[in-house]
Amino acid sequence: MRLDADAIRVNGPADAAPRLSAVVTRRLAEDPAVPPSVTRTVLRALGGAESGDPARAFGHSGIFLRSIRVRGFRGIGPEATLHLPPGPGLTLVVGRNGSGKSSFAEAAELALTGGNRRWDGRSAAWREGWRNLHDGDATRIELSLLTAGVTPRSARPSQASADTRSARPSEASADTRSARPSEASADTRSARPSEASADTQLTIAKEWTPAADLTDAHWTQQYPPAPPTEFDVDRWAAQLELYRPFLSYSELGALVDGKPSDLFDALHQLLGLDELTMAQERIRMRRLELERAVRDSRQERLELLEVLASVADDRAVRVAGLLRPAQPDLAAIGGEVIGAVDDPAWPDGLRAIVRLVLPTDTEVEEVAARLEHCGEAVAKGATADAEADLRVLELLRRARDHRAASGTCPCPICGRGALDDAWAHDAEAAIDQLAARVDTLTTARAELVSAVQAARSLPDLVPAELEFDPRNPPSVDTSAVRGAWSDWAALTTADYTPDLADRLRGAHTRLVDELDLLQQCTRKELDRLDEVWAPLVPRIATWLQGAREVAARAAELRTVKKAEDWLKSATAGLRGERMTPLETTARWVWQTLRQQSSVELGAIRLQGNSGTARRVLLDVTVDEVDGAALGVMSQGELHALGLSLFLPRATVEESPFRFVMIDDPVQAMDPAKVDGLAQVLAMVAWTRQVVVFTHDERLAEAVRRMELDATVLEVQRRDRSVVEVRVSSDPVRRYLDDARALVRTPQLPAAIADELVATCCRSAVEAASLARARRTLLAAGMNHHEVERHIDAAQSTRAKVALAVFGVGSKVDDLNKNLVAREGQWVVDALRDATAGAHVPIGRTMRELIGETEKFVAWLAR
Repeated sequence: MRLDADAIRVNGPADAAPRLSAVVTRRLAEDPAVPPSVTRTVLRALGGAESGDPARAFGHSGIFLRSIRVRGFRGIGPEATLHLPPGPGLTLVVGRNGSGKSSFAEAAELALTGGNRRWDGRSAAWREGWRNLHDGDATRIELSLLTAGVTPRSARPSQASADTRSARPSEASADTRSARPSEASADTRSARPSEASADTQLTIAKEWTPAADLTDAHWTQQYPPAPPTEFDVDRWAAQLELYRPFLSYSELGALVDGKPSDLFDALHQLLGLDELTMAQERIRMRRLELERAVRDSRQERLELLEVLASVADDRAVRVAGLLRPAQPDLAAIGGEVIGAVDDPAWPDGLRAIVRLVLPTDTEVEEVAARLEHCGEAVAKGATADAEADLRVLELLRRARDHRAASGTCPCPICGRGALDDAWAHDAEAAIDQLAARVDTLTTARAELVSAVQAARSLPDLVPAELEFDPRNPPSVDTSAVRGAWSDWAALTTADYTPDLADRLRGAHTRLVDELDLLQQCTRKELDRLDEVWAPLVPRIATWLQGAREVAARAAELRTVKKAEDWLKSATAGLRGERMTPLETTARWVWQTLRQQSSVELGAIRLQGNSGTARRVLLDVTVDEVDGAALGVMSQGELHALGLSLFLPRATVEESPFRFVMIDDPVQAMDPAKVDGLAQVLAMVAWTRQVVVFTHDERLAEAVRRMELDATVLEVQRRDRSVVEVRVSSDPVRRYLDDARALVRTPQLPAAIADELVATCCRSAVEAASLARARRTLLAAGMNHHEVERHIDAAQSTRAKVALAVFGVGSKVDDLNKNLVAREGQWVVDALRDATAGAHVPIGRTMRELIGETEKFVAWLAR
């Protein structure tokens, strides 16, 4: 059977999508109705959403499964390993219920994600049964991965490939490959990094001590041959949430009929529009902030009017009149209360005057006394002889420095004497003698300089609290204090004079008196203001400041509203564009799966935004009539729809996971949908590693019947939870292999061995007959329900052969005659011996019976 690979592209486009900021910028530029202010608002919001600190790079791509190793977990006791071909292709893991196959699937999900969706919502008692009853003390699960590349299909294990292909006609592989589009290989390779030849093995493991709970595992990752390290949960979590490659039976229905917002969030995040949502939310929050400021200002204005109406004050009456219009005159209101908070005419400024302090009398007196003492010491030591000694000392020091720099030289002053070593010796002695005589005067002068510095550091400049705006003079007179403070501040640059100490004392005394008087008047003024008007002024001033901000931001509010509307529309458009490929894939998957269902899937739309009610709208028709299909769909149809929504999400090109693992998707599906599922999985398997766990033989049968390329692994569970995995062929081949194994078992009594061998041969004939019946009847156009009805009606081996070879309506009584006419007597003899060999002696050995049976089933397969 050939699959039309061109009907659907499972992967997204190979080229990376441009950044959202570039897309939005282009659309803004192309929209003539968008003013520059709106453009700036949108881009500024989007710039904040596109963080300059991207999340830590994941660092993996092309992740395939190599094996799942399990010990002591769920249904698996002693260690068992499920080896998987690490590359694109379909692998079916089959086995009856309780065989342990789902334990492998749950172990893989738990190892990679830390949880299991199948367990969500279950009782604690159900979840606590995770340890194996027979060998649960040393529980360990290990997931082996191949990352950073795509292994070609030709690199899949040859043993499995050969075993699987041996169960179907040789041309099936060629037919299937011919359906593979040439670009599929290119698409697959495009997902492989340049270093694909250097694929990396990665092992992720969880191990529990005997007393540990499920959540207390030792979780590690290992890149052989390096030692294991702690598993980087944060690094993997975002990728696993966005591109989740696991799907269990319990999740299939939940994808459709679970919480509406869950599917919305998963798809919306996958579309890569979270940055637009964040930008839209940022603009919305700014709009709400501006609108809240408008509402608060209006409400405060109304409350102020009520308060001012009860105040008997001329200023209150004037301000109330200005506040009454819906659009108050803010400038006039400001004129009434100007400076109410920061100006010295109002309480805060007046209180600042009260807080002014000066140096104490003691501090000033200490500095003045020091000035007088140092001045007297300098005057006493400054005699004519001392001054002359200072001048000579300075001259000798300069001459000594000159001689040290120039060496022996003539005297630079008289030109007659020489500044030689003898002169230097005599000059040093003279310098020491003169320095000792003038030391008292030098020290006194240094102390006087220090005392003057101390006097200059006492005064401060005129404080800002005493300054005022001439248009709004303070309610207390500060002129006298400002004059006194100016005289006090002038001393910061005063030079020494004998009367400096007296000037310091006088200026300080005057300023202290004036400031004390001013502060007394200020306190009285504060008391007066505090009685009625002052408490209202800060409140009015606060409202005025907010009202001015509201007025200043009125244009911004209009811009923000326009920006929000534009961005909503742009987001909806981009969402529709990016949803189209996923929608196309989902509709193709549904169309292939639904087979004979009357439900048609149309558009898939995302409704709502972050912070609002969110859901995925599915446009469906039932028998070409629009309706709510979910209410009338069967469980199998719901699961098929769920799979249609899962596969596009799990197989987008951007996903680092090149595998999907699906557990038990078949059990609720009718035979027609099983055929459709096989086709979908085979198509996805051209570019993905598809691993399906199922206890239902119908999927494997459909794969064989439609000659789809697949590896089939069978899981068997023996006593004490011993689980084995083997490559499975089709039932016909398996029965014949079992028959040969029985013949080669010497410990088995001959009579029992013959009966069992004959039973296996009969079962092989029946299996081959049923496979041919399904293939031919379905190819003739009969629907699956009719085919299964006729197969169920064929109770005996001969009836099954008649249905397979001669079709519906053939009589079992005419079977031998028709077989002889069709193929010859050997067919009748082979069928007779295969059906009777388990009950009566036959005229051939068991080895001969196996050979004839093999020839017979090969004839049926033609």
